[in-house]
Amino acid sequence: MDERANQNGRVVALLLSGGTGTRVGADIPKQYIEVGGRPVISYSVERLFFHSGIEGIQIVADPLWQGQISKWLTNEGFGGKFKGFSRPGENRQLSILNGLRDIREYAGDNDYVFIHDAARPLLTDSQISACIEGAAGYDGVIPVLPMKDTVYSSADGKKITALLNRAEIYAGQAPEIFRLGAYYEACRKLLPERILHINGSTEPAVMAGLNVAMIPGDERNFKVTTKEDLERFRKIIQEEYGG
Repeated sequence: MDERANQNGRVVALLLSGGTGTRVGADIPKQYIEVGGRPVISYSVERLFFHSGIEGIQIVADPLWQGQISKWLTNEGFGGKFKGFSRPGENRQLSILNGLRDIREYAGDNDYVFIHDAARPLLTDSQISACIEGAAGYDGVIPVLPMKDTVYSSADGKKITALLNRAEIYAGQAPEIFRLGAYYEACRKLLPERILHINGSTEPAVMAGLNVAMIPGDERNFKVTTKEDLERFRKIIQEEYGG
């Protein structure tokens, strides 16, 4: 089965690996810490490499780590889909924009960019497929999780301003997928200042009025941000793979 978003659009993965990961408390960025005898980033790369719907992989990484990543890709046999490196930007969205510019050198506006964080190593084949298939007829797709707790709004951070309807509120996750040309323009229009205040990949698409669909997220696909997250991931790998 052809799992591309449509017959005319290829899907290129943009893997974000430019963060510093200081909250983990390690000497190196979290995505390069070894768990189960391999770096955290390699788990996402493996999923993307073996999925038939992903035709190429672009990686945002600091030049200091690009040589090491290239070595890992070669040693694991993952180099076949690798397209190249992009430089990190001042914030996450500028890193994405750098990646989009590089991807547009070999992909067209009707192709799709599949954005994922290297620090979310529990990406599954089914989540990749769901994002790609869900993009048909839309400008983009974001996996979301429903809110389980009661949600409040506070104007000053000290007292409750309003009770929000949690049935209408969702937490966004990665990966996200967007039509390349429309999403690139949505991000470019936020330059130079507004893009510095973007917190989530889907924000530029929503601000530009693009048609973005929601699909069910995966609670297990958490982001390794803190030391506790890293230990949680390490435990999962030990239990499932004996790593």
